[in-house]
Amino acid sequence: MSTRKLQVLVETLQPLGRALMLPIAVLPAAGLLLRLGQPDLLDIALLSAAGDALFSHLGLLFAIGVATGYARDGNGAACLAGIVCFLVTTEAAKVLMPVPAGIDPALTGDALTAAVAAAKSAAIGRLDVPIGILSGLVGGNFYNRFSAFKLPEYLAFFGGRRFVPIVSGVAGLALAALIGFAFGPIVAGIDGISRGVVDMGGFGLFVFGLVNRLLLVTGLHHIFNNLFWFVLGDYHGAHGDIRRFFMGDPTAGDFMSGFFPVMMFGLPAACLAIYHTAKPDRRKAVGGMLLSLALTSLLTGVTEPIEFTFMFLAPALYAIHAVLTGISMWVMASLGVHLGFGFSAGLFDYVLNFGKATRPLMLLPVGAVYFVIYYTLFRVVITRFDLKTPGREDDPVGEEVADASDGGARGAAYLAALGGVDNLQGVSACTTRLRLIVAEQGRVDDARLKALGARGLVRPSDNALQVILGPVADIVSVEIREAMARGGTRVESVAVSEPQTAADPAPALDPATLAPGLLAALGGAGNLATLERRANRLCVTLADAARLDETALTAAREVAGLRAVARLDATRLHLVLAPQMN
Repeated sequence: MSTRKLQVLVETLQPLGRALMLPIAVLPAAGLLLRLGQPDLLDIALLSAAGDALFSHLGLLFAIGVATGYARDGNGAACLAGIVCFLVTTEAAKVLMPVPAGIDPALTGDALTAAVAAAKSAAIGRLDVPIGILSGLVGGNFYNRFSAFKLPEYLAFFGGRRFVPIVSGVAGLALAALIGFAFGPIVAGIDGISRGVVDMGGFGLFVFGLVNRLLLVTGLHHIFNNLFWFVLGDYHGAHGDIRRFFMGDPTAGDFMSGFFPVMMFGLPAACLAIYHTAKPDRRKAVGGMLLSLALTSLLTGVTEPIEFTFMFLAPALYAIHAVLTGISMWVMASLGVHLGFGFSAGLFDYVLNFGKATRPLMLLPVGAVYFVIYYTLFRVVITRFDLKTPGREDDPVGEEVADASDGGARGAAYLAALGGVDNLQGVSACTTRLRLIVAEQGRVDDARLKALGARGLVRPSDNALQVILGPVADIVSVEIREAMARGGTRVESVAVSEPQTAADPAPALDPATLAPGLLAALGGAGNLATLERRANRLCVTLADAARLDETALTAAREVAGLRAVARLDATRLHLVLAPQMN
């Protein structure tokens, strides 16, 4: 595969990695409710039932979350479409799929019907998360494609956003046919993967840990994790390592346990080594930041801000870190340790799930060894190769603090560092990183972003940019969009086509080509000083800004097939076209 094709693939998959984080963010609440309600803790059935309800409907949560993440404006019609597609797919597939084995042949009549229905529900449950993801993709992408779809006037009620759930239901029928008729081979494939991983033993876990950390660079590790955490394995109807662990499977946890020594001990030790190797006059400046990173990893298991401090400075050191993660997976399984988490491998999850874990105290000696290994390794490598880790820079970037108490100022600061309004074509975020689409990478000020708190930057393609911030990433993305709105520009949470440059002449358009309502909202043909088509947008210059009717313009958007309206200044607007009009 060529480099360009690989970049396109990564850029295509990145929105899925981001979208998956929304339903995954529900897991800590589900795990907390389920654990607190169980007999070994508070023994409150109400809490346990609430947590179990979330785990039992993960497929539906993924359908809603992925649809929201993919819809250009997160509109509820996309969520409804994802739900419709999920329900149609799962229920219709049950009709087409073969009767599962194991039903008592002595049953007849209503008892047989009930047994078959229960068996099919349990069988389709093995695929609930993959079906949920596919349904969310349908809901989100169909919303982007059909939300401005026009039907004949006598059917106009069913057009636009109302059409999206309808067409998503039709797509659900197609998915149901595929899954229903191919259910046997699909399940056989999943079972084959499960057996293959089990047969590989510790080496399979090593590969999982290694690949998980290597994919972190691109942000695609969330997609890779889903197969192991939500699909593989079966324990009384619960599937995937996470759900089986919380349902009491004593064999669950192999794909989670190995992260605890690394996240609770190894990476905090790396922070300590970075602090001790910093220049004496810089230790105070970086000490607070490193302490924050270490505590974040120790308590919550969020590690990306630490990893991006050395990922590009010392790729070989990061590769060793990935190998050590794989070894940790192998070692913990070999010692018979089974730990689990609802969010990540931090102290909070360790303490909360201590009662469900197997040999949890073995984490302490293994973690102590990992602390020594990481501290020694990082201190030696940093000093031996004079790595410019925080506190060792020759010319440290000025301390431009992004004040979280003033979200407006912080959003504006990040916006300026990213090249301004004209350079941003897509703004979104996952757990720890901004995921952006920019017109020109050269306009991004890397040094200023790092001064504002960025721990690293990743450029998966010519236009894609990821800025690693830590858990505040989602908040910062909202602040950036608000800063853009205050500047008169609205940016959707998806990429739009790259505008033409000044070198590409834009054809002038006849105002008569605009929808009548849109033309009237702009003040009529006589108010259009210029009207040009540039890629996926109409560029308008008004003769008199006072003649613009904002209310009428908003009402005319859907009718005219517009995706968004971008105000550059008082007289200049960009009318972003819906996909089918491009």
